[in-house]
Amino acid sequence: MDALKVVIVDDQKMVSSGFSLILSVEDDIDVVATATNGAQALDVAREVRPDVTLMDVQMPVMDGIEATRRFVDEGLGRVVILTTFDRDDYLFSALDAGASGFLLKNADADDLADAVRAVGHGHALLAPEVTRRVIERRVQDGSLGAGSEAARAADDGPGNVGPTTSAWPFASSAHSTPSLSPSRTGDGGRLDDLTPREREVLGLLGRGLSNAEIAAALFVGEATVKTHVSNVLMKLGLRDRVQAVVAAYETGLVRVGD
Repeated sequence: MDALKVVIVDDQKMVSSGFSLILSVEDDIDVVATATNGAQALDVAREVRPDVTLMDVQMPVMDGIEATRRFVDEGLGRVVILTTFDRDDYLFSALDAGASGFLLKNADADDLADAVRAVGHGHALLAPEVTRRVIERRVQDGSLGAGSEAARAADDGPGNVGPTTSAWPFASSAHSTPSLSPSRTGDGGRLDDLTPREREVLGLLGRGLSNAEIAAALFVGEATVKTHVSNVLMKLGLRDRVQAVVAAYETGLVRVGD
C-alpha cells in the first residue's frame, strides 16, 4: 500500500516542523509539503494531491476555514483541523465547511499518526471526551445546529484515537440548517422513523460509544451495530456518526452531563 501523502499547514514553523518530524518516522505516512497559510496550501495541494491535510485555523492571507471549504469544493483530499481547542472559536465553522475532523495541537505522537491514518483511509474520527466537550459547550451556548447532507458512513474508525473527532455541521455557517426540534433531525428525518433498537443505538452514539462498545452494551455483533448505525444515518439524513451525536443531544435522547 502506498504511503499516505500529507500536507501540513500552519503559520508557526515550529508546529509544522514538529508534526513533520513526528510523522516522518512512520513508514506508511509521507509528509510531502508544508504551507504557512490557506492560499499557499491550495497551491501546494493542487500540485501534490495529498490524501490528508493538517490545517491550522488562524492564519494570515487565508484562514483555515476558507481554505478547508475550497479544499472540499475542489476535491483536494481530506482536511483535519489543527486547533488548540479552547481558543479556536472558528473550529465549528471549519467543520461545517467540510473538514473530516480536528486534532489538538498537543496530541501525542501516536495519536497524530493514528489520526492521519484514520482520515486517510476514509474513517470518521470520534473521541468521546472531546466530542462531548465540544457539543456540551455548544448546547450551553444555545448555538448547536444540524446539517442536511446524506448519510455516508457507519464505521467508527479506530475508536478512541485520542484528541480527535470527525466533521459535523454547526449553525455558524451559511450552509447549516436550523436547530433540530425534539422529533426532527437532519434532512427531514424524524426520530419516529427509527425502530426502538435504532433509537437505542442513537442514544449510545450520543454518549460517545464506539461500535465495539455499543455491541457489548447490546449483546450483539459489531456487524449488526454497523447496520443499525447506517440505518440511523440514512433515516435521519445525517452525514456521519458525529452528526448522530449532535442529533442525540438536540432531540433530547442524551442530555448534558449524561
